[in-house]
Amino acid sequence: MVDRVTATDEALQLIQSLRDKHGALMFHQSGGCCDGSSPMCYPEGDLITGAQDVLLGKIGETPFYIHKKQYDYWKHTQLIIDVVDGRGGMFSLEGVEGKRFLTRSRAFSDEEYKELKTAGLV
Repeated sequence: MVDRVTATDEALQLIQSLRDKHGALMFHQSGGCCDGSSPMCYPEGDLITGAQDVLLGKIGETPFYIHKKQYDYWKHTQLIIDVVDGRGGMFSLEGVEGKRFLTRSRAFSDEEYKELKTAGLV
C-alpha cells in the first residue's frame, strides 16, 4: 500500500535530531496562510487534535496530521515532507536549527488511488 505521507532522508535526519532533543514529536499541516501553510513540528501533545484532523500516517515514527479541509484538497496526492535551509514557522521546533520543513507532493497514480479508496483511506 502506498503511503499518504513520506519524508526525504534529510527530513528524517532532522526529525531524529529533534526527537533526540525534545522527545516524542507530532506534525500538523493546517493549510492556513503564512506559518499554517507549512508542516509544523511540535512536541507530541502540544497541539490538541480533534475531529477535524486526519491522521495521514507516520514519518520517522512521528504522527502526521492534516486538517480535514486541507485533506479534501490534497487527498489525491502523496505528501512528501522535505527540509530546506531557512527559518520556518515560529512555533515549529526546527526553526532554531536554521532549517524548515516543506511539503512537496505528487499525484497518486490511478492504481494507487484506487487501492487507497478500496482500503477506505480516502
